[in-house]
Amino acid sequence: MKRIVAFITVVVVVSALMGWTTPGLLKSMRLGLDLKGGFEILYEASPLEAGAKVTKESLVKTAQSLEKRANKLGTSEPEVTTEGTNRIRVKLAGVTDEAEVRKMMKEPAELTFRSKDGTEKNADEYNKIEMIGTDFAENGAALQFDNMNKPQVSIKVKSKDKFAEITKRLLGQPLAIYMNDELISAPVVQAVLTDGTASISVGGSMDEAKELRDVINLGALPLKLHEKYSQSLGATLGQQSLKSTIEAGLIGSVFILVFMVGMYRAPGLIASFALILHTWLLIAVFAWANFTLTLPGIAAIILGIGMAVDANIITNERIREELRSGKSVMSSVKAGGKHSLRTVLDSNITTIIVAIVMYIYGTGSVKGFALVLIVEIVLSIATNVYFVRFLLNLLLKAGKLMKPKYFGVKESEIRAL
Repeated sequence: MKRIVAFITVVVVVSALMGWTTPGLLKSMRLGLDLKGGFEILYEASPLEAGAKVTKESLVKTAQSLEKRANKLGTSEPEVTTEGTNRIRVKLAGVTDEAEVRKMMKEPAELTFRSKDGTEKNADEYNKIEMIGTDFAENGAALQFDNMNKPQVSIKVKSKDKFAEITKRLLGQPLAIYMNDELISAPVVQAVLTDGTASISVGGSMDEAKELRDVINLGALPLKLHEKYSQSLGATLGQQSLKSTIEAGLIGSVFILVFMVGMYRAPGLIASFALILHTWLLIAVFAWANFTLTLPGIAAIILGIGMAVDANIITNERIREELRSGKSVMSSVKAGGKHSLRTVLDSNITTIIVAIVMYIYGTGSVKGFALVLIVEIVLSIATNVYFVRFLLNLLLKAGKLMKPKYFGVKESEIRAL
């Protein structure tokens, strides 16, 4: 009796939780560029230093830095591609403040250390650039605190020797720190810095220190960027197509659930409930992790649901084979579950390995597809393997479902032992 109560409680609570939270989760889902539209910017790149050239390597590096910057700004699955010898196209979706994002993307964070060269017109002006953005280590900015417990930003440089030469030459003189053309501070070089690090004081403000750290780590771009044009983009799929896709998915899901119940009876009904829970958990993960739903993401979801159905079919078929061999229901469920588990896990693990490789080496929507597929498989194993087993065992140990007909097996199909 306790197991029946536990079974009903689990089903009711999970159903209520899904029904209560699903509308809010669907509203909070972020749609990608292909489903919602967005805007694109075309940049033309030029070298930072006069006489230098735009190389393929520097162009790709700049594109990667722009993609990191777009991700940090909270845009969803940005598409950043290089074109020709000196152009970068950026496509962004899910942008709530387009003007702010355009400003941040357009204005590269050019961090420079400068000294005076005699051409300055003002006392707080420094015109000679000693070090540029590419001299600083990637993600080398970090928060730290001085002896007075005031926040500072520490910076690492790539060449210790170059930094040591500069600090030796400017010993006792100011070495100004500029972000773009804004003077951040102009500390006097107190010693020759030979360890390749320096600290920037921001006047004790924690917010300013964090902002400066983030701006530096967003990437000092290897190239200067000039915006050629920007334009709004419409959704390539469109709301009507999206609605039709969702309707088709729902109709297909209903057919699958009817098939599972008709074919496998009670276990099929439990498997259908697990499939609904699996889909709800996926939506919850999307909303909680702020994932972006795109066409490749939808493809990964459909693929994952198909694999989840396969896992249930494999398990139920193994159970039916055991029943037909003449074993008891309890023994058949135990043996069928054991034999099917390895097949299901082998299939899912190999797919996860492929998805991990796709995520590591892929870009943009390929990464999104791989990430959704990995999440799908993990949720599928949790719900369609272990959750189904849990519910089925509750009923069996309560003395229910003890006849083969509840599993869709006729008495005439059972072989004598």
